[in-house]
Amino acid sequence: MTAAAPAGVLTALREELCELHSRLVSSGLVAWTSGNVSARVPGTELMLIKPSGVEYQDLTPESMVLCDLDGRLAAGADGSGSGRGNGLSPSSDTAAHAYVYRHMPEVGGVVHTHSAYATAWAARGEPVPCVLTAIADEFGGEIPVGPFALIGGDDIGRGIVETLTGHRSKAVLMRSHGVFAIGRGPRDAVKSAVMCEDAARTVHLARALGTPQEISQEHVDRLYWRYTHEYGQR
Repeated sequence: MTAAAPAGVLTALREELCELHSRLVSSGLVAWTSGNVSARVPGTELMLIKPSGVEYQDLTPESMVLCDLDGRLAAGADGSGSGRGNGLSPSSDTAAHAYVYRHMPEVGGVVHTHSAYATAWAARGEPVPCVLTAIADEFGGEIPVGPFALIGGDDIGRGIVETLTGHRSKAVLMRSHGVFAIGRGPRDAVKSAVMCEDAARTVHLARALGTPQEISQEHVDRLYWRYTHEYGQR
């Protein structure tokens, strides 16, 4: 049986997800209803995710859909006794998100976008090379490409896990599809998606001017260590 989440935890997580979906819009990472953010519900085998096909301006905390980690509706698992919950169907990418949570227990948030520049690299099937200190900082190397997979099942999730396991990057360019990013929580994952698009755009511009030079592995390692151990407030 799936453990119930405290009502206060779910409420806070719903509010955070609603705010983060608006951040996707303000950051220019999505168009119309494409894209989604999900979050693992701490201490449970549950996740919250955007409803399918709902426009971003219409999203509310209550419209986030509660599922188990097999991607099935988990209405009432929060103790609400509401049967089908809010009546909305979860994102078509739910199975992919659920697969990531099942196989990467350290992940607390997943985001998917079709942001223009990063998706252009995905269409080429080409990783974004580590030619900027910002890429070394955030991703610890190149932003890798994952395999092509059809939407709807967990094949996308398998590709994400296979590509990112053992890799420093928290973002993957799924071939001919778009960006998936992971994080300790949903905000961390959204940050990686924002930085992925920024990197993809800047490297595209650099290539228009010439051939950017990749940073040596020694310097990548030093930059990544500094960013993950010393940068920001501790």
